[in-house]
Amino acid sequence: MTDEIKADMEVIGADGVHVGTVDRVDGSRIKLKKRDGFGAHGKHHHYIELGFVADVEGDKVRLSANADVAVTLEEEASGCPVDL
Repeated sequence: MTDEIKADMEVIGADGVHVGTVDRVDGSRIKLKKRDGFGAHGKHHHYIELGFVADVEGDKVRLSANADVAVTLEEEASGCPVDL
């Protein structure tokens, strides 16, 4: 499934709500575009572990958690949780 995830795909929660946009797959994580998504800080990227991907549906990456929970799972480049 990882090979199906491409740049500019929309990342959505299990509830269909927008979480972010794929910049690229970076190792075992999806790197989100800087200026998009719930917790976007605008100056750096956030990441989501590939383990939270439930499915790839067309041009969307669906996560296993609802959007409001998924943003709490986002990480900084270091792997530390995002400080919301």
